[in-house]
Amino acid sequence: MTRPTIIVAGIGPGNPEDMTPAVLHAVQQSDVIIGYHYYFRFIRDYLSPGAECIDTGMKRERERARQAFEHAEQGKTVCVISSGDAGIYGMTPLIYEMKQERNSRVEIISLPGISAFQKAASLLGAPIGHDICILSLSDLMTPWEVIEKRIMAAVAGDFVTAVYNPKSEERYWQLYRLKEIFLREGKSPETPVGYVRQAGRQEQEVCLVTLGDFNPEEVDMFTVILIGNSQSYNRNNTFITPRGYYREQSTEAESIGQDIMIRSFRTIEQELRNRHIPPDHKWALLHAIHTTADFDMENLLYTDRDAVASLYRSFSEGAVRTIITDVTMVASGIRKGALSRLGVEVKCYLNDERATALAKEKGMTRTQAGIRLAVAEHPDALYVFGNAPTALMELCNLIRKKKATPAGIIAAPVGFVHVRESKHMTKPFTAIPKLIVEGRKGGSNLAATLVNAILTYNDAEQLRPGRDV
Repeated sequence: MTRPTIIVAGIGPGNPEDMTPAVLHAVQQSDVIIGYHYYFRFIRDYLSPGAECIDTGMKRERERARQAFEHAEQGKTVCVISSGDAGIYGMTPLIYEMKQERNSRVEIISLPGISAFQKAASLLGAPIGHDICILSLSDLMTPWEVIEKRIMAAVAGDFVTAVYNPKSEERYWQLYRLKEIFLREGKSPETPVGYVRQAGRQEQEVCLVTLGDFNPEEVDMFTVILIGNSQSYNRNNTFITPRGYYREQSTEAESIGQDIMIRSFRTIEQELRNRHIPPDHKWALLHAIHTTADFDMENLLYTDRDAVASLYRSFSEGAVRTIITDVTMVASGIRKGALSRLGVEVKCYLNDERATALAKEKGMTRTQAGIRLAVAEHPDALYVFGNAPTALMELCNLIRKKKATPAGIIAAPVGFVHVRESKHMTKPFTAIPKLIVEGRKGGSNLAATLVNAILTYNDAEQLRPGRDV
């Protein structure tokens, strides 16, 4: 090299196999090597015999940069080393700023390295398959108020988030605050969190947990953390953030419809007042709000504990094969693809001639008569009500007479007469899984979407609704 030169080289996370050939060549050809003393053990075997090594302790970055310019201005080739990539929280920006400050004619060459978050990602699986942001929790150079705004922006943007400098002896609380903000701002407690200590080095430790279970006490200054986005998932202890290729294999109409639904669900989840709710209740709630655009569903939708999950298991294991609806509009809103996939049949007796005759004979509504016929033929079906409170009341009476043993009940009749009472009558059946839209609100579309939530509960973990749209 004819001009005085400073090469700023990222030596990777520490394993010689992760150093690029360009970096190794720069180390071998340099007259002077400058860096934090801890890093020299990774390059010692590659130094030329006459190379001068200048090592310093931590927080001596400006001194290292000054010495680099002094040696380069004497005509020497200087290599300044940083771990990972020197341009990511490394020496490269400082070297360029000091060049301007000194009005120096020294040439600067920046050589990239494998960053700690990239190495950690490769050890965890494929967590950075989509948009990613990188945060440092060190407030030595950046006010904490600014860092906190960036944390909130990372959640709002649904980025996969890499966290550097998570902790030190003096900074113990910042990582707790980050976790608190992520959960408060709507990140699911089930979000995968992977953290790697001493990535690529002999002391390497790899761990994969959920955001809810993540313990900041298990992290130190040598750890890099990766927090998933809303699509990330843990499969067989492998952290995956999908890019979307499998979605692209479906038809164009399906891709567009599902993509719109996925983005809608993400928006709804971000706007929930209470995001810390059981996953199966949240899945039903997201469907209810998506269908009605009514966030009052947060107050109105009641689900028994584990109701959605247990009903899904009953369908997927073949224990339940029939869904009974009070009116045909509910039946028409249940997704045919989901029904076919699970081998489930939907029946409505409203237009059955026997229901008409029975209603006249007994002086009851046709929906009420239809439920009586349905119970005689399918006492253990899932019963779904989106219109008729009298039909729901009829089922409750038949349960009390031990003539019906429903696998579950969705109670969402709508209106002003007997509606609230029918729902009150339903809730005491504690052994039966129930989803109830309390008060006067409800409707066929709402009842149908709650069924769809049950039938697609296996998509809840990845927050990927609309597979059958």
